[in-house]
Amino acid sequence: MIVSWNWLKQYVALNMPLVDLERRLMMAGLNHEGTADVEGDMAIDLEVTSNRPDCLGHIGVAREIAVLWGSELRIPPADPPSGSTNVDGLAKVTIHCPALCRRYTARVIRGVKVGPSPDWLRQRLATCGIESINNVVDVSNYVLMECGQRLHAFDLSRLQGREIIVREPHKGETLEAIDHKMYQLEPGMCVIADANRAVGLGGVMGGVSTEVSNQTTDLLIEAAEFDPMAIRDTARRLHLHSDSSYRFERGIDAEAVDWASRRCCELILQVARGELAAGVIDIGQTPTSREPVKLRYDQLKRILGIAISPGESTRILTALGNAVHASSPQVIEVVPPSWRRDLTREIDLIEEVGRIHGYDAIPEDVSVPMTRSARTKFDRVVQRVREVLIACGFDEAMTVSAADESLSEAFSPWSRLPALATRTPVLRRADRLRRSLIPSLLECRRTNENVGNENIELFELARVYHAKQQGLPDEPIMLGLTSSDDLLAVKGVIEAILARIHSDVVLEVSDSDESLFASGEACELKIDGKVFGILGQVGDAGRKHFQLRGPTTVAELRMEVLLDHAVLVPQYQKMTQFPSITRDLNLEMDEGVAWAKVAGLVREHCGRLLERLDYLETYRDKQRLGKDRKSLLFKITLRDNKGTLTGTRADEIRDRVVAACAKQLGASLRAM
Repeated sequence: MIVSWNWLKQYVALNMPLVDLERRLMMAGLNHEGTADVEGDMAIDLEVTSNRPDCLGHIGVAREIAVLWGSELRIPPADPPSGSTNVDGLAKVTIHCPALCRRYTARVIRGVKVGPSPDWLRQRLATCGIESINNVVDVSNYVLMECGQRLHAFDLSRLQGREIIVREPHKGETLEAIDHKMYQLEPGMCVIADANRAVGLGGVMGGVSTEVSNQTTDLLIEAAEFDPMAIRDTARRLHLHSDSSYRFERGIDAEAVDWASRRCCELILQVARGELAAGVIDIGQTPTSREPVKLRYDQLKRILGIAISPGESTRILTALGNAVHASSPQVIEVVPPSWRRDLTREIDLIEEVGRIHGYDAIPEDVSVPMTRSARTKFDRVVQRVREVLIACGFDEAMTVSAADESLSEAFSPWSRLPALATRTPVLRRADRLRRSLIPSLLECRRTNENVGNENIELFELARVYHAKQQGLPDEPIMLGLTSSDDLLAVKGVIEAILARIHSDVVLEVSDSDESLFASGEACELKIDGKVFGILGQVGDAGRKHFQLRGPTTVAELRMEVLLDHAVLVPQYQKMTQFPSITRDLNLEMDEGVAWAKVAGLVREHCGRLLERLDYLETYRDKQRLGKDRKSLLFKITLRDNKGTLTGTRADEIRDRVVAACAKQLGASLRAM
């Protein structure tokens, strides 16, 4: 926001050096970006944060100066003279979309003389970087920079039916804006129309068909309040950003709409003459009253570290426009002004008192009592997951929550409903909220391959979005992995994660037929019968779709299941004094028998004596074993914590395992 030094003098006395003004405004929250000399005036560039739209005009900045220096704030009364003809007989306004346009006011001025602006008006706009167009348009820009309320002047004679209709666009409707570009209008946009056509986009930009020219004699002055979210959405979808949309997106002072309209008419009468019709067309919602906010004086010292007297605190709050609702020696309740929508809590008032009193008045060594907040179970689980993955050589990726349609459809194991679509793509063509992290990670993998990175081990923790038949979508948090290692290596990483949060969790494995994966190289992961995740090696078709060069294994895990089984309290376990015994087994079986089934039988028949189960190798040989046969080599470690385990008992357990595998899986023991 660029403000003019000479312009500010109209509202507040500037008896301080410019450098002092810049420093104190910066300390109060309006960061100074720079100052430039513009034809003898000083253009002061201030950074205005999104929660302070009241400072997007000279009056708002002047109000801050008046409070900081204890000066008087002078706001023009805006009381234009009017004629005898009533405005109701000259124009008509109707709102068909109250959710998009909360309030619309219109005034009519007849007999204006459009022409060049006087020097004082052109100079003030030039300081703010605004080019002069004509006296009427310049006045609307002047009021915008004065109070932050955007106004628009229509050529009344070019409004068909002399009527304003605020509505959503018709199907296929277009608008040629005053930037002389054609825009395709879409549902959800706020259209300002006359009886037959769109003549402007509410809160964004007017149309060419009714713009003010040198032939204009009668004006309709618009001052309105539009929905901030709708304005932001429209500006982004059309890539049409303006000074108007910038302010409406952040919210305007609803109670200043009529003042801005009167002020605009007053200045137009001054520079372009004409006659103002009596009255105003004002339809829509009236500004609602604000709820009082309570400030306990003792909280100032607790939060800021210094005591500020009740009298000084009250002075600051009232100077900022807060109305005292109730007060006592310990507490004050104030009703925030209409231009400060960000003041809703006690801490907001503490911040206001602190920044005006001066943060530089707080000693550096002041003690402020602080209590360390407790970390949630989710935060602690995530920390352990990250520790394991980083130790395993993975890097964390952060990708956007949207993907284009082809990526979204490439892999979606958790939801078969169509992906949620956004009105405005987050990136080029990325207009589908992702249902899985895997497509985003594979895109990231492709990018790394293209720039020659060899070690591409990535993980991401983020939400996905699953539509439902009714109601809001589900937004589960998922953990996605992509690796150059094979299926077993990535499964080992997942087991390491489980061991880090709970050593007793058993990972169950079943077949998966997701089309992204190579045949026989994918599985569904479960814990206690509940689906935990999916793991697989990307097949040739999948690698071609994502344009991947090397072998790729991916996994996606549900964090909610991980959270349910996490045991984060350290568990004591007495060390045993009894030795363990290991037995190696080499079982021959059909190719289709999964390791998970073998492991399940081992755990079942070893019971509490099984300390470890280690997969060692899979051997295949058509000549020795035959077609579609394989040999699994694995090791079991047995230990009895209650006494010495004998070799005879260990052999019995081994024989039980072999017998169970033979009976249920058709396996046979091979010689070692």
